[in-house]
Amino acid sequence: MKKTTLLALLAISVLTIQAAFAQANATQTVNLTVNAVYKIAASGNPAPLTISTGTAGSDNLTAVSDNSTTYSITQNFANTVKITANLDAALASGYTLQINLASTKGTSAGTVDISNATSGSAADVVTAIQRGADAGQAISYTFSALASAGTLTSTNKTVTLTLTN
Repeated sequence: MKKTTLLALLAISVLTIQAAFAQANATQTVNLTVNAVYKIAASGNPAPLTISTGTAGSDNLTAVSDNSTTYSITQNFANTVKITANLDAALASGYTLQINLASTKGTSAGTVDISNATSGSAADVVTAIQRGADAGQAISYTFSALASAGTLTSTNKTVTLTLTN
């Protein structure tokens, strides 16, 4: 009888210990999504590009440059995105505006003439951009003119940089 009582006490002790460690659970399903992100920003505007000299006997006036601005991008879409550049309106014949965008995530096209690149004919300036971010990359502009084109009064041109696939 002592064995039966001992076994009964042991069984009650086990059940009491199990009850002390009982848990209640609740579950939730969390839906996660990351949409395609295309972001490009420029640090500001370059300084005015004013041609004021040339070499006697040469139709090519002395070109001027500015590399004071930068751009940054973030993209998570694909390894085939690119940056294009275009002007709001083409420049007159004899005036040339070139742009060069540096890149650590893609392939820079080097110095690209955008004088006649408009929204319908934007020029590729960086290609094969990989997923991720590219911050503080240099933008360089070079403006040149022919003496035979004449003078150009102060003219603002809007350059549009587009991150696209």
